[in-house]
Amino acid sequence: MMNVQIGAHRFANRAAAGDALADALMYYRGADLLVLGLPRGGVPVAARVAEALHAELDVIVARKLGSPISRDLAIGAVTADGERFLNEGVVSELAVSDTYLSAVTDMERHEARKREELFRGTRPAPRVAGRIVILVDDGLATGATMHAAARAVRKQHPARLIVAAPVGSHEACEGLGAEVNEVVCPWRPEPFSAVGTYYQDFAQTTDEDVRHVLQHSPAMRSVEPW
Repeated sequence: MMNVQIGAHRFANRAAAGDALADALMYYRGADLLVLGLPRGGVPVAARVAEALHAELDVIVARKLGSPISRDLAIGAVTADGERFLNEGVVSELAVSDTYLSAVTDMERHEARKREELFRGTRPAPRVAGRIVILVDDGLATGATMHAAARAVRKQHPARLIVAAPVGSHEACEGLGAEVNEVVCPWRPEPFSAVGTYYQDFAQTTDEDVRHVLQHSPAMRSVEPW
């Protein structure tokens, strides 16, 4: 597992973070490689990685499950195909009911499906089986959405599954190590703050930004236009 300390600086933006992450993944260049970005912020990072590694680019949508006391407090995440990850410690501490878990999971799974359709358009989902798959986000704080994404992809039998992010907490990276073959996170500051503090420009990525990246990335040039 790679754990290179970049130093006390911030990435200029997500493109620069993607370039730095691509350097840490360069040993996969030339393989039968699929790079999946987690929308929204992970997609611009993933696009730079895919371009540098000459890989296919696509998306996988995982939605956070907000807690009963605050939607911003994640108790887990779910993907469009229903693969779910729960932070059991938080669920237990808040005494979250099964009824609430079922309702919030159904709601966010429906939203994940809508967003995958929005981002992918008429293109078929990419082939996963037998390929090296790299899941990319712009940072790993709790890792909840990445856990759900990893579980969903793992069910499709990739040859190797890698989680990659430019920056992340030690706890998130270590936890994800149990889900995948490798975690590549070059910068793991201690103590860890919010992901955005490690970027000079961390402007919100919109749905239209994601569509634009997917339509114009060199890694998508072989794909039929929407």
